[in-house]
Amino acid sequence: MDAVVFGYHPGEGLSVLLVERRFDPHQGMWALPGGFVRDDESLEAAVQRELKEETGIEMRYLEQLYTFGNPGRDLRRRVVSVAYFALVRPEAFQISASSDASDVRWFDVQKLPELAFDHKNILETAIERVRSKVTYEPIGFNLLEEKFTFAELLRLYETILGDKRNIDRANFKKKLKSLGLIEEVNERRKQAGSGRPARLYRFNLTQYAEKKAQGIFEVLFPQSPGKS
Repeated sequence: MDAVVFGYHPGEGLSVLLVERRFDPHQGMWALPGGFVRDDESLEAAVQRELKEETGIEMRYLEQLYTFGNPGRDLRRRVVSVAYFALVRPEAFQISASSDASDVRWFDVQKLPELAFDHKNILETAIERVRSKVTYEPIGFNLLEEKFTFAELLRLYETILGDKRNIDRANFKKKLKSLGLIEEVNERRKQAGSGRPARLYRFNLTQYAEKKAQGIFEVLFPQSPGKS
């Protein structure tokens, strides 16, 4: 099992949680948290246990990403790895290295060290999945404060998408409001460097759950030219 835990830092960017390997193979190199599944546990229990043991993070839910099984990906034996991913706010967690990890840190996804095994490929696959996911399913429930400005919401999407797309601000806002996924609250917030306080919004979790169950989310962003 391997866990790709992304962190969103408002105003900074996207990071990923990595551990420094305590033992060979690849001793001293940085890698994704992970390890072997025990005979008596499920895949979900295994990835949650390994994440807790190596980083100190406890998570109730991670989404399955992909299965990686190229021959030679692990020097010890034939290993097939099921990877999971999640997107969180780093300040909500206290990280601490233990078990097979000698250190644990958040790394900017644009400034990564050399990674052990095929973890660079796993990480790149996870980044593409997250970027694809946000084009058709709203995110942000756990990444923003309960009340937020539209600029903060837009910045979240811009951070995750990077330079993959140019977001049509007006169309994006119109779609979210027409789906009932965000609602305006009767409050404003003073913005640094601006004269007029900004309107505040919050997510409508009931509408989100209903729309997701019905499978009627619209595409929030158009595909880039040449993409399928």
